[in-house]
Amino acid sequence: MKRLLFTIIIGLAATSLFAQTTTTDSVKTDTTKSRRTRIRLGFGDDVAQVNINDTTRRASKAPGFSFGLTFTRFDIGLTTLNDNGSFTLSPTNSFLNYRSWRSSSIGFDVLQLGYRFSSSFRFYVAGGFDWTNLRLRNNITIQRGGNALTYTQDDVQYSKNRLSATYIRIPISFDFRTHDDADGRRFHFVVGPDLGIRISNSLKQESSQGDTKLSGDYHFAKFRYGAAARIGYGAIGIFAKYYFNNMFDNSPAQDGLRQFNFGMSVGW
Repeated sequence: MKRLLFTIIIGLAATSLFAQTTTTDSVKTDTTKSRRTRIRLGFGDDVAQVNINDTTRRASKAPGFSFGLTFTRFDIGLTTLNDNGSFTLSPTNSFLNYRSWRSSSIGFDVLQLGYRFSSSFRFYVAGGFDWTNLRLRNNITIQRGGNALTYTQDDVQYSKNRLSATYIRIPISFDFRTHDDADGRRFHFVVGPDLGIRISNSLKQESSQGDTKLSGDYHFAKFRYGAAARIGYGAIGIFAKYYFNNMFDNSPAQDGLRQFNFGMSVGW
């Protein structure tokens, strides 16, 4: 799974770099205007249009709305827990001790509605999916249902003990963009709220005794809200997200336990 994700990222990055290079070369070398075929290159809304055998290149865009399907802002990063302002878990939450370099946050957007004020600034609301995966260190089983988040201590050595949640994500973003440079790329600075609606959660365990995957209510927040920021150049960037509400609902012992995600992003 990890190799597949990294392969996707490398492929997307290579495609973007190739597309942008192709756009620039077309501007420099094509001198005739015998055809009107248009090619759309890039990711999401931030694309360049060129005319084949035409030196015309659109350097700016007029104000206006945009809406449609997309595949952009492909995020792959790490999930970190913040326990009442500390990145070290308190004794109450120590049963959630996790492998920090193997606890992931993965997501992408598939739908977008936006308004472009100028070529340097736009606003958009998007919809997509987001996965949170906590790789637990302890040999425990988080219990489904109940009045609060509980667990049992097991006599099994787990090679994988993963607690996961899937959300519909709804970023509301303000995208500040520089003008294209000589290579046809630009810097992006994006900030805004990030909302999420939980659609499922599960526990997957692997050991010498076999594999188990259980779905049910593991008390992940049904609705989460926070802030997100992105910075990037061309099609590649980094992201960070912090959620203001508790990671788990109806679990007083986990009050103040919140989620922070950061990592790499492809596409705008």
